[in-house]
Amino acid sequence: MNRDALVVGINHYQDDNLRNLNAPATDAEGIALILEEYGEFEVWRLPEAIDTDTHKPFVAKTKNLSLTQLKKALVKLFKPEGRQIPDTALFYFSGHGLRQNLGIQEGFLCTSDAIPEREFNGLSLQWLRRLLQESPIKQQIVWLDCCHSGEILNFEEADPGEQGQARDRCFIAASREFESSYEDLSSDYSVLTKVLLDGLDPSRRPQQWITNYSLIEYINQNLRQENQRPVFTNFGSTINLTRTFDILDTVAKGIDSQDICPYKGLEYFDCNKRDPEYFYGREKLTDKLLDRIRQNNFLAILGASGSGKSSVLRAGLLHQLQLGRKLAGSSNWQIKIMLPGEHPLQNLALAWLQPNLSSVARAKQLQDIKSLLKQGSAGLTALVEADTVQQIILVIDQFEEAFTLCQDTAERENFFQCLLETLAQTDGKLRLVLAMRIDFFGKCFEREYSDLGNKIQAKDNFIAIPPMKPEELAQAINKPAKKVNLAIESGLTETILRDIKNSPASLPLLQDTLTELWKRREDNQLKLSAYSQMGGIGGTLNQRATEVYRRLNPEEQNAAKHIFLSLTTLGEGTEDTRRRVIKQDLITAKHSSDLIDTTIQKLADAKLIVTRDKVEPNLEIGKQVEIDVAHETLIRNWLLLRQWLEECRDQLRQKRKIENAAHEWQALGKKTDDLLSKKRLKEAKAFQTEQQEKYPLSKLATYFIAQSNKYQRQERIKNLGLFL
Repeated sequence: MNRDALVVGINHYQDDNLRNLNAPATDAEGIALILEEYGEFEVWRLPEAIDTDTHKPFVAKTKNLSLTQLKKALVKLFKPEGRQIPDTALFYFSGHGLRQNLGIQEGFLCTSDAIPEREFNGLSLQWLRRLLQESPIKQQIVWLDCCHSGEILNFEEADPGEQGQARDRCFIAASREFESSYEDLSSDYSVLTKVLLDGLDPSRRPQQWITNYSLIEYINQNLRQENQRPVFTNFGSTINLTRTFDILDTVAKGIDSQDICPYKGLEYFDCNKRDPEYFYGREKLTDKLLDRIRQNNFLAILGASGSGKSSVLRAGLLHQLQLGRKLAGSSNWQIKIMLPGEHPLQNLALAWLQPNLSSVARAKQLQDIKSLLKQGSAGLTALVEADTVQQIILVIDQFEEAFTLCQDTAERENFFQCLLETLAQTDGKLRLVLAMRIDFFGKCFEREYSDLGNKIQAKDNFIAIPPMKPEELAQAINKPAKKVNLAIESGLTETILRDIKNSPASLPLLQDTLTELWKRREDNQLKLSAYSQMGGIGGTLNQRATEVYRRLNPEEQNAAKHIFLSLTTLGEGTEDTRRRVIKQDLITAKHSSDLIDTTIQKLADAKLIVTRDKVEPNLEIGKQVEIDVAHETLIRNWLLLRQWLEECRDQLRQKRKIENAAHEWQALGKKTDDLLSKKRLKEAKAFQTEQQEKYPLSKLATYFIAQSNKYQRQERIKNLGLFL
């Protein structure tokens, strides 16, 4: 391991307007010693002196350091000559910091020869950022313990970009741009350096590396009550800093458990306590998303179905924001997640509900929120501004549902307008993140939609999810297994990678295949023979779904077909997509409640569908069970379902048309004006009669037809009476 560090502590300044300091040299020497002893760093000190007794260098308290000396040392650190460049370079600075705003806002690290009145301020941080950008060193660390260092570090430009190569970076500044930094009254060190030294002490994490992420976590926990608040940002992979024993390039032992499946099947990785622990291969993309949301208040994540949008959004971006290790303060941001569904404005109101309320308090708060949202962006702006948190992240996953499930064009337009106008009115407090299937991007331009399409495609406002590279896919296969001490037979990973080559939407199939391999493991090892028996990536899901279906009795098979057809939205110029339904809507004259319950349970146990509680917006009937396919991959890859869909596409469209009208009638208060007209009633009754065996209507649709028929009969009698 080749690691270099430059530690600078400047006590002495030549300009009378820059007072001499007491702590910086002590700060720098403390950092130097801990990096040498526990971090395997070769440390250079500035300004340097040599102890006459030990002949060892130390940071001099009374020596000067010029700008030229500091620049030369930084160039040597970050742009070393020769081919043997270090793996890691660390720059630590303690001393005076200045900021200037003469037309252009700039930050400086003051060297001893700085004379601010003559506009000679020391080291320009713009120069340092450019040096970092051009540096070939992969792991770059910058820690600044000086006044106004938040401005100096300028986090809006902190990561100069990859420039053709991936980098890992850790930047820490002592205070925000308007704050000073202080010495700790109980020690010889400044506030930030004291907590840095404590955080780097490897004795607090025996047998483990202190990393940039664990260090940030320690700083967050121990400086909450201080007047100054450090700011930081981390990019890229973990950087090991200090340790107590030789674990060179090894990974801490995983959990020795044969009962934990580290793969997700057809479900996405969520932002909970468990899933991110096994989410690998998307670290670079996650960092890119973090960087975009740090700089912008709008981000659209676009990708093909099966490209892993929801997983990288939830277990990647949102998980890192919740941890607060990569963006300073993000652990205190409030995250609200919603799906558009059939009525996106109602679901937006539900997203704003406070958790853990009583049913009465919940009903009142929901009523108040819905009243505000009726005012459009003015109401949503009021909700955002009333919240005491610094940042609100509104996350809309599966954004395409605004087009596939929401049938009311006016409601869809109001939803988009409400979001985008609020975004412009809340001065950066609200940040909006959308995740959408890329084949629905064109839908954003079909109408004006408050300029949604142009908003998404504006520079830096969207990220298209790229296919995972072979090395990233290998990480997604191997690293979760290593976490639980699960062995993988030689050649299996390579075979899987070969089978999914050039398949950008194969991630759910990969996870499903790995889950099935885990179920068939022998001696806690995933076997190549089992993979072959399953039919490989292409045959795993199709084979398993067909096996589950065939194990059902004939009555349950009929119900399963009815359920899966109901869970599919027929594409109009796009692929077929998922469709969520309420369990009650699956009950028909042919499919009893008990039959639907039994079948749903078996399909959910097999991880082919998922169930969740849904709170109705009006709260009149409390929680209902919502049903969804585990992933759209099932719709695309289960041959039996594809066959069903092709056989009944026209009939399904007729069925949906009647059931959608019934839902609309119910939502609008069951008014007679919204019942079926004579012509539509005749068509609906004909469909009901002809298709009652194969494609029976829901109970609501059946009742809707009956009420329409009753109304038309009453109208005929009334008209006959008038005629007579």
